[in-house]
Amino acid sequence: MSPRLSLYLQNFGQSGVDIERLARLAANADAAGIHRVVVSDHVVFGNDLDAYADPKLGGIEGGRQPTGPDGWWLEPLVVLTFIAARTERIRLGSSILLAALRRPAVLAKQLSTIDVMSNGRLDIGVGVGWQREEYTACDLDFDRRGAHLDETLGALTSLWAGRMEWTGPFAPEPVDIHQFPRPVQELPDGTPRIPLWIAGTSRTRTIDRVVRFGSGWIPWGSDIADPSHGIARLRQALADVGRDPNDLRIETRVGAPGFRTGQPDWDVFRREAERLHAAGVTDLRLDFIDVESSSLERDILERAVAAVASI
Repeated sequence: MSPRLSLYLQNFGQSGVDIERLARLAANADAAGIHRVVVSDHVVFGNDLDAYADPKLGGIEGGRQPTGPDGWWLEPLVVLTFIAARTERIRLGSSILLAALRRPAVLAKQLSTIDVMSNGRLDIGVGVGWQREEYTACDLDFDRRGAHLDETLGALTSLWAGRMEWTGPFAPEPVDIHQFPRPVQELPDGTPRIPLWIAGTSRTRTIDRVVRFGSGWIPWGSDIADPSHGIARLRQALADVGRDPNDLRIETRVGAPGFRTGQPDWDVFRREAERLHAAGVTDLRLDFIDVESSSLERDILERAVAAVASI
C-alpha cells in the first residue's frame, strides 16, 4: 500500500500571515490529490523559547521555535474551519493541537461541529507541548500536562459517544447531558469518533495513550528520524489488547533540499519517502512550501503525490 501524503500549512508568521495565500495553497493541495493539510497550535508565548530545544520539557534537541514570542499564530480550529469552506475533498488536521488547554466539553462541541460542516473530513493530532507559560495562562499545572491531556481525550471520546463518564482527578461529577451534533465519522462498531493522532516519543505514557485513544501516532523527538523502534512497540501494545496493529497510522515529515523554495531534489525525496515507508510510516508530511507562483505550487504538489504513489 502506498503511503498517503499530507502538507503542513503555515498558520503562523513573525509579523503576520497571508491568509489568502494560505487558502490558495490549501486549494492547490486539494486539487493536486494531497490527502490532508495540517496546522499547528500555540495559545500564548513566554520569553523562554529555548525550552523548545529541551527534550525533558517536551521539545526537540537542537530544535528552534520558528517565531519570536511576538509572532502571529492563528488559532488552528478556526483556520481549519476556514479551509474546510475553501476546499472540497482534502482532509483537515492538526499537528499538533494542545488539546488540554481547551475546556473539554467546549472542545468536543467545536470538533464535532467542524466534522459535520466538513462532511467528515477532520483528523486531530494532539500532544502535551513544551511551554510552561501556556499552561499557566490557562490555569493548568504544566507538571501534570500528561494527566490533563488524558482526561481531555477521555472527555472527547465520552461526549462523542453520548456519555459523560470520564475519570481522573480533574473530571466533573457524571451528569445527565446531551451534546449534538455528534461527529459524522465512526469507529467500526458505529461509535461516533473523530480520528485522534497522538504525538510524542515512544515511551510508555505515549504508547498507553495511543492504545486507549489513538487512530495514529505522530513521532516526536528522536523517533522522528527513525520511528521503526517505536512502531514495533506500538504494534505489539495494540496486539496485546486485541486491537489490529495494521489499523494504526503513522505520520512523519518527509522532505528534500530545495523543497521550500520550489526546486526539490526529487531523487532525494523519493529515497527518503521509500526509507520511511519501509520503516512502517503510512502518512508522509511535506513541510511548508513558499513560492510565489500558484502554478509552480500546484506542479510541485502533483509531482510529490505522483512520487509517493509510485512507492
